Amino acid sequence: MGTKRSTKKNGKSDPAVSYDEFKTYEGQRYTGMKVGRSHKWYYDKGEWKEKKITPDLWQINYAVTKRRAGRAPEGSGVPVGTEYHWYVLAHQNVCKLNANDYTTSMTGLKFKIAYRKAETGKWSATPHTQRKRMISFLRDVIADLEKEEEAVPEVPARRKRAA
Repeated sequence: MGTKRSTKKNGKSDPAVSYDEFKTYEGQRYTGMKVGRSHKWYYDKGEWKEKKITPDLWQINYAVTKRRAGRAPEGSGVPVGTEYHWYVLAHQNVCKLNANDYTTSMTGLKFKIAYRKAETGKWSATPHTQRKRMISFLRDVIADLEKEEEAVPEVPARRKRAA
């Protein structure tokens, strides 16, 4: 007889089991970490490359290993080798400290476009569907920004006084 994994371990939810259980958020079924939970990561020294495309547009490339700040609960999460395709939309705030150094912080959104299961090697969505998901995400972000704009009364610009 096989052993059945229990969702409770010493009165607490067993992360190894609860991760794979179906959850519902606004009518959408999903598995994985529960909405509202968070992770903390440390990023190794990485290389950020950027290329100026237009006066205001830059192409970026960043590659690094990220490491969990704590330890993952034993048996939790996806299998090793699982891959994700995320789309990141963020504010990057920078302040020049001297000729060669800047402080940098980023805040924003990260949207799951697709994933590839380690066992099958297949992506959850075709490239065409991934593009459609990105477009849908960006449309939602634009709609939210437009709603915020409508909710904020416009303040007239201050005129400069003549010297």
